[in-house]
Amino acid sequence: MADISVIGAGSWGTALALLLHKNGHHITVWSAIKDEIGMLLKEHEHKEKLPGVKLPGDMIFTTDLEASINGKDILVLAVPSPFTRSVSHSMKEYVSNGQIIVNVAKGIEEKSLLTLSQVIEEEIPQAKVAVLSGPSHAEEVGRGIPTTIVVGAQEKATAEYLQNIFMNEAFRVYISPDVLGIELGAALKNVVALAAGIADGLGYGDNTKAALITRGITEIARLGTAMGGRFETFCGLTGIGDLIVTCASMHSRNRRAGILIGKGYSMEESMKEVKMVVEGVYSAKAAMALAQKYNVQIPIIEQVNAVLFEGKEAGAAVKELMIRDKKLENSDIPWK
Repeated sequence: MADISVIGAGSWGTALALLLHKNGHHITVWSAIKDEIGMLLKEHEHKEKLPGVKLPGDMIFTTDLEASINGKDILVLAVPSPFTRSVSHSMKEYVSNGQIIVNVAKGIEEKSLLTLSQVIEEEIPQAKVAVLSGPSHAEEVGRGIPTTIVVGAQEKATAEYLQNIFMNEAFRVYISPDVLGIELGAALKNVVALAAGIADGLGYGDNTKAALITRGITEIARLGTAMGGRFETFCGLTGIGDLIVTCASMHSRNRRAGILIGKGYSMEESMKEVKMVVEGVYSAKAAMALAQKYNVQIPIIEQVNAVLFEGKEAGAAVKELMIRDKKLENSDIPWK
């Protein structure tokens, strides 16, 4: 049995806390929000973000960050991506040398263009940082629906240790050394999911969705490999797998926000309506900056940025994608 703290009591953090408890581990859940911890202590259920999923009576809920970190075997960092740096900074003084931090949020920091594990490593250099990602909606993991994900770590021993910690009959865990590829796929798919939602909001159909998913993973892999990620990663669970589930499911906050934007809501109005952090909005600008830095074309993500931040009409963005210059689907396939 491991002593584990989940730092962040949102839907994903709560679902993972329950999963790890079922695996026999001792679980503490931390949140900076006193009312949230009060609700969890009283109800043993996250009424707002994970309704219907009951939490066991021996799970600890606290706002004491130091107590949540000291002596723990593993820290699961589950705060939304915009807060990764600030929470990591607050954690630094309590984290011991070699303590394992598993980042489960998805995003790219807009100002620094760093992945979230790179942000954590910058703020907490003494920690051993790993990532967990894949097609895994909290609403389904919390109910024990079969799910498959990937743990990424620099050291194989760390990845195998975490594989054993998280894996059970309903939660299959693969391991990979490609931490960068895993994180880039996880962050960039949220931007494409916004595009998929926008298309749904405009009333488009399955043909459009399939096109966005297929060409979207092409953009993700193009940028990701230019940055040093492995192509195989983008063909796997944290690439095409995560992209499919995020573009197709109503559990996806990015798709839901996109639907509202397609119906005429502003970016701010859609985020307010969804009532959760829409990670793709925060990653969209960073993706464009990275594409410019690495001289990579990402037309779908470019049009998402234009809709989000430049006031471009969603229908006009789709039209521009359709009438772009004629292209080969795959320039690596030779003609006879």
